[in-house]
Amino acid sequence: MKLLSVCAGVAFTLLAGCQRSDEIAPPQPLVPKPQMARLLTDLHLAEARVDASRLTTDSAQALYMQLQDSVLRRNQVSDSAFARSYRYYTLHDKDLQEVYDLVLDSLTARGAKYRPPGAPAPSSPPPPHQLYRRGR
Repeated sequence: MKLLSVCAGVAFTLLAGCQRSDEIAPPQPLVPKPQMARLLTDLHLAEARVDASRLTTDSAQALYMQLQDSVLRRNQVSDSAFARSYRYYTLHDKDLQEVYDLVLDSLTARGAKYRPPGAPAPSSPPPPHQLYRRGR
């Protein structure tokens, strides 16, 4: 009888883990898409700054964590709310695509702001399947 209840518990756990992503309820509070896009934009810029600093791995990671805390504090978002919201968006492809479209627009606008007048816009990279073609 004990074995049967253990097997039932394992089966229930497996079935609960197989929920479709659209059945997963959004966390409360869910960081709204525009705010999530601003956070991710700032975090990607922070990551680029850390990468450019050429620090050792441990120092770079510590600096990034400080910058991440600063970004979240400045936007009044707890790290747990950010993590739960990011996890939710990664399980919902359409929502994540909308967030990253906003991030890309923001980064493109920032890049244009610092591009010299008359300089051509950078071309978009070739699709991944063209980058890894055999013989290159």
